[in-house]
Amino acid sequence: MTTPSEPGDGRPDPRLSAIMSERRQLVNLTYRLLGSLAEAEDAVQETYARWYTLSSGQRQAIESPGAWLTKVAGRICLNLLKSARARRENYVGDWIPEPLPEPAEWPGGRAGGTTIDPADRVTLDESVNMAFLVVLESMTPAERVAFILHDVFRYPFAEVADIVGRTPAACRQLASSARRRIRTSQTPVPPTARQAAIVRNFKQAWEAKDIDALIGLLDPGVTATGDSGGLATTVRRPVEGPEQIARGLVDLVGRLADLTILERTVNGRPGLVAQQDGVTVTVYAFDIAGDWITRIWAVRNPEKLRRWTVGPSISAVRRHHTM
Repeated sequence: MTTPSEPGDGRPDPRLSAIMSERRQLVNLTYRLLGSLAEAEDAVQETYARWYTLSSGQRQAIESPGAWLTKVAGRICLNLLKSARARRENYVGDWIPEPLPEPAEWPGGRAGGTTIDPADRVTLDESVNMAFLVVLESMTPAERVAFILHDVFRYPFAEVADIVGRTPAACRQLASSARRRIRTSQTPVPPTARQAAIVRNFKQAWEAKDIDALIGLLDPGVTATGDSGGLATTVRRPVEGPEQIARGLVDLVGRLADLTILERTVNGRPGLVAQQDGVTVTVYAFDIAGDWITRIWAVRNPEKLRRWTVGPSISAVRRHHTM
């Protein structure tokens, strides 16, 4: 495969800088479409590979390279989403979108560390919080693509239609259906400072093994879902109810004396990570309504934690614990 610095016909591409400047936009788009940064990066790489398989004349004839790249990336993601449905039916346990830390908290992104390419960073806003991404997973591939392109990235329906392969009117209906799903699932979100305080109180109660305090922070209808992909031990089905979740968490820290729980930003919202020997083994995302935690997502699949991992390799510290 040719590289961006080496076009397919061997001649330099005069629009290289403009073309490569689209990378961050493409990563942001494809992550929201796929819910996996690893898959998003692969989709972007494939998009650029297709650009450089064009002849110099074909590339020169494209009036807007950015629009062309977006169209190709969107179609790649649409095909991946269609195939992902079948793949996720065979996934071990529940599939949760890949969690992302704040860019400054990425390994190598700290002060004094190796600078992360800004083009590989995802802008963290309300369109990437875990609750939002989980709702996107319930949509059909066409709904998801139409909604993200139009409502999040503001592409006109005429362009969305060209990507999805349907009429603008059909894409408008798809986005409207997706919007209804979002509205049905949404609850008023407390200010970030309040969310952080609730998560902090949760962490302190968890570390103190205070079951009553934990129950007091959990909504009566709370659900906790784990994702290991069969590569780590976790509960296979969602756990429901404050008492059952609280007792499971307390049992976990009781069995693992070396477990360190840290406050971190997860997909733009306050969350927690659990570390062993300096390596993140679980990332916890929360959905909060009022003063209660309504949903907990625990991601343990090591393939989804590569943006969080520091210190020894994951394989060296993979431990068996649940939730």
